[in-house]
Amino acid sequence: MTTQHTGTSDGKIRWGILGTGFIAGLQTQDLADHGFTVQAVGSRTLESSKSFSEQFGIPTAHGSYEALAADPDVDVVYIATPHTFHHAHALLALNAGKHVLVEKPFTINAREAQDIVALAEAKGLVVLEAMWSRFLPHMVRLREIIAEGSLGQIRKVTASHNQNLPKDPAHRLNDPALGGGALLDLGVYPVSFVLDVLGAPASIRASAATTATGVDRQTAAIFDYPDGQQALVDCALDTASNNRAAIIGTEGWIDIEPTWYNQTPFTRFDNAGNVLERFDQPVTGRGMQYQAAEMERLIRAGHTAGTVLPPAESVAVMAAMDEIRRQIGLKYDADAAPEGTPND
Repeated sequence: MTTQHTGTSDGKIRWGILGTGFIAGLQTQDLADHGFTVQAVGSRTLESSKSFSEQFGIPTAHGSYEALAADPDVDVVYIATPHTFHHAHALLALNAGKHVLVEKPFTINAREAQDIVALAEAKGLVVLEAMWSRFLPHMVRLREIIAEGSLGQIRKVTASHNQNLPKDPAHRLNDPALGGGALLDLGVYPVSFVLDVLGAPASIRASAATTATGVDRQTAAIFDYPDGQQALVDCALDTASNNRAAIIGTEGWIDIEPTWYNQTPFTRFDNAGNVLERFDQPVTGRGMQYQAAEMERLIRAGHTAGTVLPPAESVAVMAAMDEIRRQIGLKYDADAAPEGTPND
């Protein structure tokens, strides 16, 4: 029996939105449409915050991130700033006693990720990476099938994320100072998917081509595992593709249709190519309400980690991307930060 997932809220937990960019708008719309209470928003300027609050009917607009974090009427903060700022903003919210939902990629590197996780653990607060695709109904059903064992031993996972995005050298995606490149923005999806299915790899082999600004425009990697399993991931920011994914086992395979990380159908086959299952459960909105529902479930249950995406796995995803970046020679300013750098 396939589990049905509603992604709704009783509205008792109060959300604050930190950042007013495009992704913040998508999350806030899904929250508003599914019964979640969005209490406040914070931006670097009061003007931006007020504009956002008026657009989404949010009661309180703060003119700074610090004011949002300090708001006593906010229980959980959704961090939607560019990923170079996730570390500082997550620590800000946690130090103010708020649970945090942090946009992906979780941070710039594993060291920053571990900082956030350690502080959340010390304070008994929930920290969850907003890898929204993990919480979609088709991903939940995929994990059920794998756990049932009907695919046999999983031998191979493949996943692509290629998009034709702005080529302006000054754009965030192409700016190394802002953590630009295909890997962190796009590759995080297939990397996280692979770790979801197979866990952390024993070794990684990576290759990339770079832009004139010095970030990766396309990257491919092979993840190897002790029992011979492999995962093939690729991403690109200047070429589009159909973005499919597959899970291949000794007793059959699953084909996840484009675009695999959005809510999309999948088909399960046996080794003879016979269709065993077709999963197609539509969702309303973009589907970002499911990760918010998981955040609220954890808070209500008094748990600081769930099974779908525990904080330690977000650190492992960043560690895998650190290793890919090491191999392709992609470095960011945050990589050089000494261990003793103050959190604030």
